[in-house]
Amino acid sequence: MILDFREDAYMYGGFDLYDTALSVINASLKDRGFPFDAEVGLTMVDDRHIHALNKKFRGVDSSTDVLSFPMLEYPAPGDFSELGEDDFSDPEDPYIILGDIVISVDHVETQALKFGHGLKREYAFLIAHSMLHLMGYDHMTDETMKEMENIQERILSGLGIERE
Repeated sequence: MILDFREDAYMYGGFDLYDTALSVINASLKDRGFPFDAEVGLTMVDDRHIHALNKKFRGVDSSTDVLSFPMLEYPAPGDFSELGEDDFSDPEDPYIILGDIVISVDHVETQALKFGHGLKREYAFLIAHSMLHLMGYDHMTDETMKEMENIQERILSGLGIERE
């Protein structure tokens, strides 16, 4: 199963995937002070598909919850000072393409149960997490992991998407 909803809305688990994604993406951009309009691709897949992508692009032979494919590089996480005209995909299109997010719907369901919160919360969390990756953040150390966790929680809390 592959759902690509860059332009279409889909209902899932009692909430609108598109509206939720748009809210989290915009809140993430605002929280980090991203200075331009941005384009983000978001695709939902099953574990079989994300496993294949994880193996192909990361060399990891297992499924995962979310993959991020950033299009830009930054001097430091959240440092957008070097972005400019050359980063726009088309002079007539006022958007910078940040990259793509691929989410495993199987992992959304499993992790929502595991962590004791709803599908919307898990879905929104994975988008916020991936948006930070698209803006140069990582979680390779305890310090950067804690920073990402704090930012993600602030974004979701600001949208009223709390743990249930």
